[in-house]
Amino acid sequence: MTYRLAKLDDCRLLAGLNQQLLQDERHRNRFMTVPQLEERMRGFLAGDYRGVIFEHEGEVVAYALYRDHPDEIYLRQLFVLRDRRRRGFGRQAVGLLRSDIWPRNKRLTVDVLVHNAAAIAFWRSVGYQDYLLGLEIPPAASV
Repeated sequence: MTYRLAKLDDCRLLAGLNQQLLQDERHRNRFMTVPQLEERMRGFLAGDYRGVIFEHEGEVVAYALYRDHPDEIYLRQLFVLRDRRRRGFGRQAVGLLRSDIWPRNKRLTVDVLVHNAAAIAFWRSVGYQDYLLGLEIPPAASV
């Protein structure tokens, strides 16, 4: 597997993949359109976030979006294409991030929706440990 750093020209591709990620994890933003997600992704990449696109045999298989803080790397998104899952690409992507891209002297963090048992199991399998459970009271629905 190879990787390359994402550019602003990649925002449309990343937005389409991000839409699949949001749908798969049943995120509250799963109804955002590709144009909305493209605009958001453009803001991420023009700001503090960095994207990495992972390829296998010349085809995109995954992407990651992260932010490098002074004392931590916050992984906002990691997505493996649906037809490429359960083949080790996610594990390889995390391995490449850790060995080639991220500094080794920083804490690595990721947020996972509590109902996403498969993602929780994946993150634990690549070395992440439980640390925090965030709780919320959502806004009242308008009548």
